[in-house]
Amino acid sequence: MMKKTIDEAIDHLRDNHIRITPQRRLVLEYLIEKRNHPTVETIFKAVNAKEPSLSLATVYNSLKLLVDQGLVIELTSSEDGIHYDYYGHPHFHVICVNCGKIIDVDYPEYASDLAKIDRIAAKKTGYDIIANHIEVEGYCPECAQKNRSRKNSDSYFYFLNLSCGNNCYFIDIFFTSSTR
Repeated sequence: MMKKTIDEAIDHLRDNHIRITPQRRLVLEYLIEKRNHPTVETIFKAVNAKEPSLSLATVYNSLKLLVDQGLVIELTSSEDGIHYDYYGHPHFHVICVNCGKIIDVDYPEYASDLAKIDRIAAKKTGYDIIANHIEVEGYCPECAQKNRSRKNSDSYFYFLNLSCGNNCYFIDIFFTSSTR
């Protein structure tokens, strides 16, 4: 399956008269094999280990070409910048707003739903729609659990002590509030 996917991607590049350099192939193979939504730095470290003469600029240029060809998409994460994903079949992403984890979500009607969104957008705006993608944001299960645990352990402490003059009247108010 993986070899077939790599071969199809390479055929796409050849069909568009793009030379398959060893460096481009390494970047493409990494993205197809790993599926980890890496940053350019992660890709560089991995492929540079296989090909030490590979420069960071070459990785950037290869990614730009693959994005321009529609084989790879860029995903923006507030946590650590742009991530890359091989886009061999239509799918969308769920991104954790806390830790930046990105997960692929396969949805059988995704391509037809996107086409419908394109038609509606074009009709309502007059734009010539050329691309789209959907990113859903939320908290991954691990971060959601941490947030629940943190909220359950938060308590609020209020203390008010009033005193006045020589006769010293004290009013103490003390309470805690917890979401448990």
